[in-house]
Amino acid sequence: MAYKYIAKAWKKPEESFVKELMWQRAIEWRKQPTVHRIERPTRLDRARKLGYKAKQGFVVARVRVRRGGLRKIRPRSGRRPKRMGVAKYKPAKSMRLIAEERAVRKFPNLEVLNSYWVWEDGRFKWFEVVMVDPSHPVIKSDKNINWICDEVHHGRAFRGLTSAGKEVRGLHHKGLGAEKVRPSRRAARKREKRKK
Repeated sequence: MAYKYIAKAWKKPEESFVKELMWQRAIEWRKQPTVHRIERPTRLDRARKLGYKAKQGFVVARVRVRRGGLRKIRPRSGRRPKRMGVAKYKPAKSMRLIAEERAVRKFPNLEVLNSYWVWEDGRFKWFEVVMVDPSHPVIKSDKNINWICDEVHHGRAFRGLTSAGKEVRGLHHKGLGAEKVRPSRRAARKREKRKK
């Protein structure tokens, strides 16, 4: 029953107790490092849904990502204004994927299971990344999660194998046009070249 109450409050944080609570927490979070390991998830219902368990081998990290487009340095010479390419450029990755990659760089012995949005203000977005230690005996003996111990899942966040990575690769899209993104965009382009 408590999970339903928490989940309902987080669906519309502006209209529930969450807004005031997170307003106070964000003041502290701004002072913390970009990648900060936490004892337990802020959104327990969301973390549990994505596979988190309160047992050894599971680690949760809160990651801060700066909002907005790319900060590109204006070229000093050799361009016409049209080709200066400074403003209105967006990264090809989502902020959630950037957060996952930052977490893995901080904890290279762990693998990303999943991640979720926690809070944002005018300047930053915070995500919590659920990570698993594939070499931990408790994880190896858990039949529900020990798939992540296989070698093929090594470096999942950097290879676009997490849910955020698959979304960026366009694999969440189904229907007309989806054949262009499977198994990957590069593979689809090569397939087109072979047909010609």
